[in-house]
Amino acid sequence: MAYRVVQWNVGNVGRRAIIAIQRNPNLELVGCFVRADEKAGQDAGTLAGIEPMGIVATQDAEALLALKPDCVSYNGLWANVDDFCRILERGINIVTTSAFITGHALGDEQRQRILDACEKGNSSIFGSGIHPGFSSLIGLVAAGLCDRIESVSVLESVDATGYASKETWESCGFGLPVTTPGLSDTLREGSKVFSEGVRVAGMALQIPFDDIQFQAEFSAAVEDCDFGFMRIDKGCVAGVDAAWQGIYRGRPVVELKYRWKMGKQVEPDYPLHEGYVVNVTGRPNVNFTLKHSLPEDEKPRNAIEAMQSNLMTTALPAINAIPALCAAPAGIRTYADLPLITGAGFVV
Repeated sequence: MAYRVVQWNVGNVGRRAIIAIQRNPNLELVGCFVRADEKAGQDAGTLAGIEPMGIVATQDAEALLALKPDCVSYNGLWANVDDFCRILERGINIVTTSAFITGHALGDEQRQRILDACEKGNSSIFGSGIHPGFSSLIGLVAAGLCDRIESVSVLESVDATGYASKETWESCGFGLPVTTPGLSDTLREGSKVFSEGVRVAGMALQIPFDDIQFQAEFSAAVEDCDFGFMRIDKGCVAGVDAAWQGIYRGRPVVELKYRWKMGKQVEPDYPLHEGYVVNVTGRPNVNFTLKHSLPEDEKPRNAIEAMQSNLMTTALPAINAIPALCAAPAGIRTYADLPLITGAGFVV
């Protein structure tokens, strides 16, 4: 019997979530929530760029909760604690890509609200994505080959030009002059969910971190750049090289790093791996680069189309977790306590 799912928000990632739900026989889309007036009343399939599904998008959240779905696929840009609690209190589970993994970055009070809502509704919530999220899992799997672990590091190193989300980039300082005071603090705040990914790795490795630290370096555009969805002028932030580090016994033991660049030229420049570089230092040392791309029959014609692969790998870790989450005990669930999550239902 298929799990009944309501899609909550239909943006870049939400569209890929709808497509995934439609393609998986283990899942059934029963409703779709949107905030924008221009999206309300449209078919969910149409909003996702596929054939109509017979599910009309609505702004009536209460009507969707009354459907009593097994799970909500929540793909807003940021964690909305009010939304989360409203859904969880009704006994509905949530998988989300909305800057939420453990909830610690939201603060103790907001995290406790979510835990209380889970208890009230006997429901659970799981947050992931590709990085942070799935990246913690692949680092942990690699560390499972070792009998001594000195450090685990995962670096996302990509050309982010095709990710058309002005709000995301501005929250991380992109487009601001590199001389802007407090620039590192802006990026820290905009990427603090990475600290939760570090925390999950620490939980799984049973490491009592002394601290979780952040460091970053910025690169500037060497010419004015207009990407269509936003503009970055010469001398403004167009690249970052940053790391969130779990400190144990005075040294970084877990690192989640990101190296993002927009446009062809930044200064200082740095090489991109166009993938996820996993390094486990220990016995033995383990290292590899995870890459993903669209199949040959969907070969992208531009950066925006190429980014669809990234959007899929953001949406699918959450979508594929729905069966495991629906069977899990109430509370905030992570890769540290859920069973193996696979792509069941997608084999052709």
